[in-house]
Amino acid sequence: MTFARTALSLALVIACGPAVAQQHFAPDIAKVEPKVVEWRRDIHQHPELGNRETRTAALVAAHLKALGIETTTGVAHTGVVGVLVGGKPGPVVALRADMDGLPLTERAALPFASKVRTQYNGAEVGVMHACGHDTHVAILMGVAEVLAANRAQIPGTVKFIFQPAEEGPPLGEDGGAKLMQEQGVLESPDVDAVFGLHIDAFREVGSIGYKPGGTMASSDSFRITVNGKGSHGAYPWSGADPVVASAHIITALQTIVSRNVDLTEAAAVVSVGSIHGGNRPNIIPEQIEMLGTLRALTPEARELLRTRLVDVATKVGDSLGTQVKVEVPLGMAYPVTYNDEALTARMLPSLQVAAGADRVELEVAATGAEDFAYFAEKVPGLYFTIGGRPANVPESATADHHTPDFTVDDSRLDVGVRAMVQLAMDYLSNPPAANQP
Repeated sequence: MTFARTALSLALVIACGPAVAQQHFAPDIAKVEPKVVEWRRDIHQHPELGNRETRTAALVAAHLKALGIETTTGVAHTGVVGVLVGGKPGPVVALRADMDGLPLTERAALPFASKVRTQYNGAEVGVMHACGHDTHVAILMGVAEVLAANRAQIPGTVKFIFQPAEEGPPLGEDGGAKLMQEQGVLESPDVDAVFGLHIDAFREVGSIGYKPGGTMASSDSFRITVNGKGSHGAYPWSGADPVVASAHIITALQTIVSRNVDLTEAAAVVSVGSIHGGNRPNIIPEQIEMLGTLRALTPEARELLRTRLVDVATKVGDSLGTQVKVEVPLGMAYPVTYNDEALTARMLPSLQVAAGADRVELEVAATGAEDFAYFAEKVPGLYFTIGGRPANVPESATADHHTPDFTVDDSRLDVGVRAMVQLAMDYLSNPPAANQP
């Protein structure tokens, strides 16, 4: 498609499609808005960890079935998938929401705060929605209700993906978007484009943020095991000290980002979050273990980080008389969350209609990870954020995601509903030429 044709297509979408669609769906969106808040607060009060979202999945499945949407449960353990076939032929679009909470005890003074406790990796923990997945589920339930009420006008098919274990499954289990994708969630019918959103506690309510290309980082966990020769702390020359070697390795790893990655292209991160070994001050141990993560915003930088991690750790260890084993990736490994540039440009007017052109902002890439990336690896995807910070609360007073004090303002979840409805209808009504029936 030439630039002229692309510009014309976008102009037609702005001039005709979105405005009509938003006006048409506005009454249904207004009607479902209080339900979305009610669902969100109920789910918030009853959070569940990855691969254990049985209550949430049952709530979602019952809602979809009541709407007459073909519903499949038990996908990737507890996932729910709904397929809404429109009244007219057309392509297939997928809308995704994640369902799981985190092993944290909630401190926020909310009337619907979580009191749930459960077992996680062998320990008793509190459970809370410390990343806003409760809002994502409630928004997509609202979108399903709006679209189901208008199925006769839908030119194609909408697939609703309610995904478990975005934060990762328990140790020894598989799950999340990767498993859903492997089990064929993007097939039968084959999905042409996928959209997802995330609430952002730092973004002001009513606004939307987006970024073409790499929008969230890849994430690769790693383990480095340093084996030396133990000795008495008074006679270190009689051994090979893995503690000193580990300290040098940790320092040297930081040169990967500062000296190997082209930071003018995109950010990268190497972090060591855990180091263990030894049990007395006067005994030099035989072994030290370190755990950490690598994060990158392009596939090329991701591969560079993996390669250099092994090179630097093993060679520094060798130089100090120790043997080093590097395991990467270890457990969870997320690709770069990549927003297809053509799809993002095509759908930007839809986001602007949903929130207002002055409330849609280009944002910088984040070095957090998101397993929506597994869907966007297979089909063109667009992942965006909606605001959850009250207008009268400064960013400096906002609790971060994944913390016990995390909270969001749910007064404008309608923006998420509007955006998802708009994206789905605009894509189906005016798909790329190759997908037109």
